[in-house]
Amino acid sequence: MTAFSPLSIGPHVVQPPVVLAPMAGITNAPFRTLCREFSGGKGLFVSEMITTRALVERNEKTMQLIHFDESETPRSIQLYGVDPVTVGKAVRMIVDEDLADHIDLNFGCPVPKVTRKGGGSALPYKRPLLRAILNEAVTGAGDLPVTMKMRKGIDDDHITYLDAGRIAVEEGVTAIALHGRTAAQHYGGTADWDAIARLKEHVPEIPVLGNGDIWCAEDAKRMMRETGCDGVVVGRGCLGRPWLFGDLVSAFEGTGESAAPTLREVADVMVRHAQLLGEWIGDETRGVIDFRKHVAWYLKGFAVGSEMRKRLAVTSSLDELRAQLSELDLEQGWPLGADGPRGRTSGNNRVVLPDGWLKDPYDCSAVVGAEAELDTSGG
Repeated sequence: MTAFSPLSIGPHVVQPPVVLAPMAGITNAPFRTLCREFSGGKGLFVSEMITTRALVERNEKTMQLIHFDESETPRSIQLYGVDPVTVGKAVRMIVDEDLADHIDLNFGCPVPKVTRKGGGSALPYKRPLLRAILNEAVTGAGDLPVTMKMRKGIDDDHITYLDAGRIAVEEGVTAIALHGRTAAQHYGGTADWDAIARLKEHVPEIPVLGNGDIWCAEDAKRMMRETGCDGVVVGRGCLGRPWLFGDLVSAFEGTGESAAPTLREVADVMVRHAQLLGEWIGDETRGVIDFRKHVAWYLKGFAVGSEMRKRLAVTSSLDELRAQLSELDLEQGWPLGADGPRGRTSGNNRVVLPDGWLKDPYDCSAVVGAEAELDTSGG
């Protein structure tokens, strides 16, 4: 059996070397709680993406999103920013007010309304701008480790990850996570794990984490064996599968146990997830409504008719959710083929960029505006 070393993120030791990817509207405190419970508290669980401008302005919704449960340690925040000065202010605010123990920076968002303003996965193409943001973040963070998550590049003709990795090392970034897709691919096709291996060879000074197409625990171990990366970042693979983190712990610790829950057990997790959301939001109905997006992910592969799926997707109370779930054949075992792609899978998209963005990777005269900082995510 291959032994996998613990992952070091500054002073924080992560064992097994598994990280929950930040996902907007998904990796809030309730979902992180579920994932941590299944993992026994092992691993690193990052908040959903926080825009630096909203944090500095103390936006009410943003201040709720940065709330961590007392049991969360280390507390990890992912920041998204396009302006070095604002990023620096946000990082210093986190340090001064003791809001987190680790800061991750998002340069992976492929959403058109972000890239058309030069943000997200478009930003690393402008090397000086990337360097300025990283410099402000690392300088402002002091002893807090700063990591970054990025994609291979904008498209196959504009690959940025090797240059971005070298800049990150030079500016003092603690670790890098690479999603093995370009912005143009979004979440389609197959993640390029070879790129993860190349990045690891290119920046041996710091840990490199791999992201993309980890649908089960064995995928995570295979990625690490094949690429030599120091850890894995799990995103869409855990949608409707928070117990995946328990499987990951078992796989890395060598027990080989897998959850494979029955539909009854899945239903219990669904109700708990909805309940946690209601408690976090402070309103049961709003919590159940927010939970609706998760229903199809939890039920993937189970024999649940389309009419029942529609009914479950419009529930508005915990009692209604429990009642609907009780009508299912809850004795169904874990379905074959249930582990696989979930969430968005579109690919081969034209990346929308600011006019002239690709003319010169070193020309940053086109200012990235505040409108690039939107409440969206991806990576």
